[in-house]
Amino acid sequence: MKKILLLAVSALMSVFCVAQTKNVTKQKALVLYYSQTGTTKAVADEIRKRTGADIQSIDLDKPYDGDFQATIARCQEEKSKGVLPTLKPFAVAVKNYDVIYLGYPIWFGTYAPPIEALLKKESFEGKTLVHFCTFGSGGLEESVKALKSSLPKAKVNSGYGVRTARKNAIPVEVDRFLKENGFVAGKVDALPDYSAQKPVTEAEKTIFNTACGDYQFPLGTPVTVGKRTTKNSTDYKYTVQSRGMDGKESTSTILVTVPNGGKAEFTRVIR
Repeated sequence: MKKILLLAVSALMSVFCVAQTKNVTKQKALVLYYSQTGTTKAVADEIRKRTGADIQSIDLDKPYDGDFQATIARCQEEKSKGVLPTLKPFAVAVKNYDVIYLGYPIWFGTYAPPIEALLKKESFEGKTLVHFCTFGSGGLEESVKALKSSLPKAKVNSGYGVRTARKNAIPVEVDRFLKENGFVAGKVDALPDYSAQKPVTEAEKTIFNTACGDYQFPLGTPVTVGKRTTKNSTDYKYTVQSRGMDGKESTSTILVTVPNGGKAEFTRVIR
């Protein structure tokens, strides 16, 4: 009897998941993104390919076409003057879409200024917003908070983020993200939880240093670590202590993955 009940529950859950996916895919969707270097565009193109959504790039009247330092300088100048970049008109009407896959690079710890300009220009009331971002180290979580604060009348869903240095991981990770959240049909194996945090061993410090050693800014010292093993990799969740420019100590979380037979990769920092 118990076995029959479990099978019935499993069948009902399968029907629910299929119905949920069909409901999402029937909605009219748009991939809307800003990309400066091409990495965010790569994620946008992958989402469009897998979902069949329409796509629209966010272009500026005066593009940020300088190098890293020039972009920072211009953003700081605009911020001091209280101005935002002007967007070129879209070929599509955002109001006609139910689901918006919104993509952006992380600048200054959150979404880039063109997205701020977009949020002031367009209404996302009642829409489902699925965000994705690219970054040097992190910023996914902070940008989510900012989006939810700026768009209280939109449904802001789970987001996807990837380091620019891990561009090759985009196809596999986007596929998992879309299936995991019911945006496309298909199943993926659930990822296990990380183990409890324990003091790092010398071997785990070496893995951290291998993954993070070539990052351009100091990321701190790993103190504890949790671990999980999947069929494709071994993943590490480090608690890291660092000291900011103000001299104050801070704690962050740094995620590292070691693909089977591959080199350790720094995936993101959560501050």
